[in-house]
Amino acid sequence: MIRISRGGVSLALATLLLATPALAQEKKILTISSWGGAFQKAQKEAWFGIVEKELNVTIKEDNTSGIADVRTQVASGRPTWDLTTQGAYSCKLLEKEGRLETFDADTMKALADIPTSLGRSEHCAPQIVYSVAIGWRDKAFPGKEPPGWAAFWDVKSFPGQRSVRKHPIYALEMALIADGVAMDKLYPIDVDRAFKKLEELKPHVLVWWGSGAQSAQVIKDGEVDMVAAWNGRIQALETEPEGKGGKIKTTFNQQILVSDHWMIPKGAVNKDLAMKAIAIMSRPEVNARISNYINYAPSNSKGYDTGVIPKEKLAGLPNSPQNVGKGFIQDNDWWVANADAMVKRFDAFLQK
Repeated sequence: MIRISRGGVSLALATLLLATPALAQEKKILTISSWGGAFQKAQKEAWFGIVEKELNVTIKEDNTSGIADVRTQVASGRPTWDLTTQGAYSCKLLEKEGRLETFDADTMKALADIPTSLGRSEHCAPQIVYSVAIGWRDKAFPGKEPPGWAAFWDVKSFPGQRSVRKHPIYALEMALIADGVAMDKLYPIDVDRAFKKLEELKPHVLVWWGSGAQSAQVIKDGEVDMVAAWNGRIQALETEPEGKGGKIKTTFNQQILVSDHWMIPKGAVNKDLAMKAIAIMSRPEVNARISNYINYAPSNSKGYDTGVIPKEKLAGLPNSPQNVGKGFIQDNDWWVANADAMVKRFDAFLQK
């Protein structure tokens, strides 16, 4: 039998009591996955530090390569991610499949100033806005700026090779606008008309790009003269030294506005903390900080009223007051309903 003196018991009890607050204050770990690279670095600088401080948590970062990762996480029954970044279209698909946690009332209140047109819902929280825009080499068309997608098809007035994403999303909208359809009359998409117009462009598309990096590389290297790509990728080239093809330029004329979202995989261990993190990162003055670290725009419509974004940056942000009216927001609901059929038809179109 082990005997403990009265003094020993007191000492042991005192030690336990002193240790208890330290155990209680141990920080929880919130695991967030995103796209990596410059974007995730910008998220960390703009948002993650604030979340860590306000929630007294430690953020553990991971990377995602797309929607399949989220499906795998949920299928495991024990997701290692508490929060993930995916595109608006992917969020809508995952929502439809029942793979996402439902936001509570406090989170939905925090999202109130984010437009529903961006795809805001009880499962999807838009965090940034970017666009599919036209980039070109200025020496290819001296003194001329493409006024929109009709110019992308006009190889007489704007001669040279083109590059387009190897996917029907964006391509069908571009084609219809080039064929004269008004931006506010695009949906539901006239699929036959869009593919007929794409047939005209196909001989002039040298590269069907498969990644954002490739879309930037082909215009940077002078392989193509005009590219339809994510604005951030093109604008990142504008500040680089002039190459053999001249300076790279971007226009927001007839841009296709899209967004990336926060979402919580079904079964996430720290879903309550994740919702609090979303609420913090969605506040106007916090959300707007992203534009100071990368050329993406805030999703919160009040972000531009905070003074957080310097005036000189406004011209380069797709949904700034001076640019938002130049384009339209993509209809993710139409794409969720029709994507599978469109991908099959697009693949067959490329193989002809």
